[in-house]
Amino acid sequence: MTLNLCVLTPNRIILDSEVKEIILSTNSGQIGVLPNHAPIATAVDIGILRIRLDDQWVTMALMGGFARIGNNEITVLVNDAESSTDIDLQEAQRILEIAEANLSKAEGKRQVIEANLALRRARTRVEAVNTNTI
Repeated sequence: MTLNLCVLTPNRIILDSEVKEIILSTNSGQIGVLPNHAPIATAVDIGILRIRLDDQWVTMALMGGFARIGNNEITVLVNDAESSTDIDLQEAQRILEIAEANLSKAEGKRQVIEANLALRRARTRVEAVNTNTI
């Protein structure tokens, strides 16, 4: 038995595929989803989506949003998403270093919040590449 996974951003469909299992980062922690999972709706955190296709795991970097799970269908609507295979590791690491530097220079509440979000997004992209296989 499989699940139908659809990952969407406001601009495009990132993935629409049959999968065996997913591990999703939510605001309250990670959840694993197998066929016949109980119906839920949840907020999706900035983090990694792990997807099992047959015996292979692939990862995606998700940039926050919402997910709806029910009737063996998973719809994930996020602000942005990238497959780990589409991320250039050297570029992602360079952006991570910039984000870390910007956080250390941030002044005021708004700048600190924005710098923290940029840092979380940058870390997620690097993590997606580094955990491409489980």
